[in-house]
Formats: sequence, structure tokens, C-alpha cells
Amino acid sequence: MIIQVPYRRKTWCGQFLIGTALAISLVFAAMPAMAAPLQLLVLGDSLTAGYGLPASEGFQAKLAAALHAKGENVVLIDGAVSGDTSADAAARLDWVLAGGPVDAAIVELGGNDGLRGLDPALMQKNINYILNVLTARHIPVLLTGMVAPPSFGADYGNKFQAAFTVLSKHPGIIYDPFFLAGLPGHPALVQADGIHPNAAGVDIEVARLLPLVELLLADAKHPPG
Repeated sequence: MIIQVPYRRKTWCGQFLIGTALAISLVFAAMPAMAAPLQLLVLGDSLTAGYGLPASEGFQAKLAAALHAKGENVVLIDGAVSGDTSADAAARLDWVLAGGPVDAAIVELGGNDGLRGLDPALMQKNINYILNVLTARHIPVLLTGMVAPPSFGADYGNKFQAAFTVLSKHPGIIYDPFFLAGLPGHPALVQADGIHPNAAGVDIEVARLLPLVELLLADAKHPPG
């Protein structure tokens, strides 16, 4: 940065002003440019929307706090809608992306497909579409998977798991097999419905996923090529 100083006769005052301007310009030149915060999209359902919790105790708020504590300059974009199936999220993806720049994305979907017993092949198709759109835009993705509830039987559960196994091989993504890992079967970590994490459960989710999210942001900061 150069500060322009009007021409003055070479008086002591003029020399002082020139010297001051030079010192100021050197200070500004030495200061590093402030990088814009990374924009991290969370595309999901009630699990990432913070269903049943105060906003300050939901997944996104606690993840943002954990990232800031690590020194990450990041803003989370809330793209999570309670009740969404994979088809719902795929249908609104273009609208979400039209809202502004996105540097990285967490995709957490499939829970409502499983609860409704929807065809795992269609779920796979919908999530694959989402991954294709994001990666085509060079947006790094963390896909976190889901497990089908046992109420629809072992065959349905196997097909559901097989769909995520295929999705996990999508080129260029980071994959986490189960968003709720460590929570099922522990009543102290979930709400009364037995599914959605309580505040303590969210803490476990965030701690477990934080290293993967940091890898995701590193990919956003240093894209290939």
C-alpha cells in the first residue's frame, strides 16, 4: 500500500510528513492479507439441523466452535432440513448452491430414507447426484453415512449398507461410515426418541468428526493442481 502525499517544499514539516507516510506504508506492506473465511456447507437432515436442541447445542454450532478453537477461519452454511430424504436434498441442491460461494461440504443424508423404508438404490442415486454436482464444482466433500433401522429386516439393511459402500468409492471424497457411531444403545447420549443425539451425544459426534473436517478444510485450502 502506498499513501500519496501532496508535494510540499522541503521544510522540516514536509520531511516529517513524508517520513510518516513511508513508515505507515511499510507497516501495511508487512501485514499479511486477511484471507476470507472458508464457506463450509452442511447438507443434511435433522441430525445436523440440531433437532430437539437449543441452537447453541446443535451439531453445527458445536462444530463451528471446535473449528474456531483449532484456529480455522470458517463459516458454516446451514443446509440441513429436518425430515429431508436424499431426494429432498437433491431437489434443493441447486437452490442451496445459488446462495453464495461454497468451499467445502459435509453431506449427511439417508436417515429418513431408512426410517421410511425407501429403496436404497434410489437413495444411492440421489446422493451420487449430489456428490457429482459438488465435485464437478471442485468442492471437497465429507460424506458421512447411515445405517438402516432393524425394523425393515436384514435384507433391507444389507442393501442400504451396500448403497453407502458404493458411494464411499466416489472419487475425491472423504468418507465416514456412520454419522451416529458410538451413540445407538447409549440412552445417556440420545434424546427420548432414541435416535437424535442430545448435547452430550453431539459432543461425541463433533470430537469424532473433527479430524475429518480438518482434512476437508485442508483440501479446500489446497485444491489439487
